[in-house]
Amino acid sequence: MAPRVLISDALSPAALAIFKERGVEVDFQPALGKNKEKLAAIIGDYDGLAIRSATKVTPAILANAKNLKVVGRAGIGVDNVDIPAATARGIIVMNTPFGNSITTAEHAISLMLALAREIPAADASTQAGKWEKNRFMGVEITGKILGVIGCGNIGAIVADRALGLKMRVIAFDPFLSAERAKNIGVEKVELADLLSRADFITLHTPMTPQTKNILSAENIAKTKKGVRIINCARGGLVDEAALRAALDSGHVAGAAFDVFVEEPATSNVLFGHPNMICTPHLGASTNEAQENVALQVAEQMADYLTRGAISNAINFPSITAEEAPKLKPFIALAERLGSFAGQMTDTGVKKLTIVYEGHVGDLKIKALTASALAGFLRPMLSDVNVVSAPAVARERGIVIDETVRAAEGDYDSLVTIEVESESGAFSVSGAVFNDGKPRVVEIGGIRAEAEFAPSMIYVSNADKPGFIGRFAGLLGDAGVNIATFALGRDAEGGSAIALVAVDGDVPEKVFAGISALPGVKQTRALKF
Repeated sequence: MAPRVLISDALSPAALAIFKERGVEVDFQPALGKNKEKLAAIIGDYDGLAIRSATKVTPAILANAKNLKVVGRAGIGVDNVDIPAATARGIIVMNTPFGNSITTAEHAISLMLALAREIPAADASTQAGKWEKNRFMGVEITGKILGVIGCGNIGAIVADRALGLKMRVIAFDPFLSAERAKNIGVEKVELADLLSRADFITLHTPMTPQTKNILSAENIAKTKKGVRIINCARGGLVDEAALRAALDSGHVAGAAFDVFVEEPATSNVLFGHPNMICTPHLGASTNEAQENVALQVAEQMADYLTRGAISNAINFPSITAEEAPKLKPFIALAERLGSFAGQMTDTGVKKLTIVYEGHVGDLKIKALTASALAGFLRPMLSDVNVVSAPAVARERGIVIDETVRAAEGDYDSLVTIEVESESGAFSVSGAVFNDGKPRVVEIGGIRAEAEFAPSMIYVSNADKPGFIGRFAGLLGDAGVNIATFALGRDAEGGSAIALVAVDGDVPEKVFAGISALPGVKQTRALKF
């Protein structure tokens, strides 16, 4: 029996043709994404679901999807898909991470030019029968400084186009290496430097806890007077109320947004300002981009449903069914070690070395490395998956070194991730024990064994009497319950570490208190 795919959003007819050519039955109902009750009622009849942004794949929908094997998102963003719920049901979630990069970059450049010359307002005035030549005094972009926040695939294309327009480009991206920056012709800077120097600022970073309100009221105040801001990435990267205040005061000369905190944006604090340009999330809206992502998602889904091949999967690596049982616990270990290292890294990454010791070196280490990279990059780049992670790392000039060697210590199989960044080096090692659970066993050369937990606290400190009591007491006073407590040190009176699993989130004020304890060198909240 041929696999069946439901297309519940508007998708190019080219996608239907590909499915049919590959022997997949397809049901095209482009308005169904807005009718969640009907979608829930019929989803159980399909093996695949192809969507864009309108369809919300919720746990309630997935609960009825008894035959569903794959969800394909035509585009990069998958925030309309409940990934954990899909993963729990064994449903592969795919996206097309690079299909609309050029289109989005071109829209950002278009908005920048329209902003510089006040084109929308001038057009409205002229068509209203006015002739206000003296009112619309724009600025040239030649010779101006463009600050790019997020210099991945799209940001690099924007930088390339801006250089062609004879602008100077500076970029803030913790994962952009100095060598990569040089190769694409941009100057790598810290965020504070970009804010103070840029004449135009354009955002091309995903929405993560680290990037939310990256242009906060405080950071907008640090910008150059007369700056112009463009956002074609994600709503919420800019504090909209703070931007409106800066527009009203004249500190920000103008802004152009394609994305908003709440969409569809039928009302917004930014609407109505004379120096504001707004478009309805058109970044990917060209015929070429729609065709590209439709073709890609159809090909990927058809390959999976007919041949079992997995590509651009958000929640599963590209491995065969035969390899999966042996790889699964080590994939979990590699992803968590990568996440640990990523959450501990703030500055530009030069090199990532992944060492496989013992029997793990006989497995398909490319899948393990992809999982480690995805875990490492995801704290800053939430859209990264195990397939796109190697390409994303290459885009940022991060050198990836895989080393396989015989077991040298107490573990039959040991995985170590070593990070070389602009601020120094960091390493973390882990192993899979007989119960199949991944554990961290060494951090920065100090032995400390602990299972990974959803919420953890890492602290490095001087090995002095009384620290543990003060630390635990501070958590207790704040009502934070300790689940597990792992300790290690390099020598008596030397450097020590604590890795603590806690129940629930830890308030920021508690971390401030931990940092203030005598002897504390570093503290981090970790999420797994």
